[in-house]
Amino acid sequence: MLIRRNKGWEIPEREATPEAVYKNRRQFLKGIATGSIGASAAAMPLGSALAQGTSPTADLYPVTRNPAYTVDREMTEKAKALTYNNFYEFGSHKSISSAAQALKLRPWTVKIDGMVEKPIEIDFEDLVRKMPLEERVYRFRCVEAWAMTVPWSGFPMKALVDFAKPLSGAKYVEMETASQKETMPGLRQFWYPWPYVEGLSMAEATNELTMIATGIYGEEMPKQNGAPLRLVTPWKYGFKNIKSIVRITFTDKRPVSFWEELNKDEYGFWANVNPKVPHPRWSQAQERLLNNGETVPTQIYNGYGDYVADMYKGMEDEKLFM
Repeated sequence: MLIRRNKGWEIPEREATPEAVYKNRRQFLKGIATGSIGASAAAMPLGSALAQGTSPTADLYPVTRNPAYTVDREMTEKAKALTYNNFYEFGSHKSISSAAQALKLRPWTVKIDGMVEKPIEIDFEDLVRKMPLEERVYRFRCVEAWAMTVPWSGFPMKALVDFAKPLSGAKYVEMETASQKETMPGLRQFWYPWPYVEGLSMAEATNELTMIATGIYGEEMPKQNGAPLRLVTPWKYGFKNIKSIVRITFTDKRPVSFWEELNKDEYGFWANVNPKVPHPRWSQAQERLLNNGETVPTQIYNGYGDYVADMYKGMEDEKLFM
């Protein structure tokens, strides 16, 4: 008899949010469109429900959950995950969700260039319809030592790499966030090295966990969470998860990311979750769960060591945090 043993980060499927919940949410959005929930819709500043109702890709959600990617703690409440956000283009605090609604999502094109067979610029709607969408429940760990559990919708980044057809000499992927001066007040803070740039090695980009997220909680990605597409690497600190991507460049030179350029001693390129390597200004041994404020021990690689540890063998001189 074949006995399957759950890995440490898995939970029973019965604890996952049922698909019916997502379908009920879709009915709620339809109610908004018809005016039957007009008063309450006006009080919804964050889920971007009204904008999603007219989006040309709203019909893609919810997507099917992949049961291989679940975790051993409760899901973070949607309202908390959608109101506690880092997005420095809209402010250097966590309450940027209202300001981020100014972000312009249409038109939105993604440039794929560098060491590829054929550089292209593709409309977001065309790109997302070419990708294999699914939902995955992942832990999320911020370098500031808070954490949440999120159901992301999107596609494996490997599918995007295959679509881009990089040349054999490409060793890294560099990504860039949109720079909308008319909507992003943070860009006026000249001491930051805009535009926001982030990078991964090709091994990291094609790891099975790496995801380009286009949605969250069964709906399209809200603006404050990085619409229309953002990076998700659950074993890394959250600042590595670049938002609102407009450019993807394949290169043989290691990118210098936004935070590394700003302070390389605190925010290194590799930046994997490691409880044994403290941030210069605080410990990483524990984390605070956003859902209930509980403090729990931090897991090496955020609990995803089975998937990623082999990528970093022989890199002992490069601290796992750095």
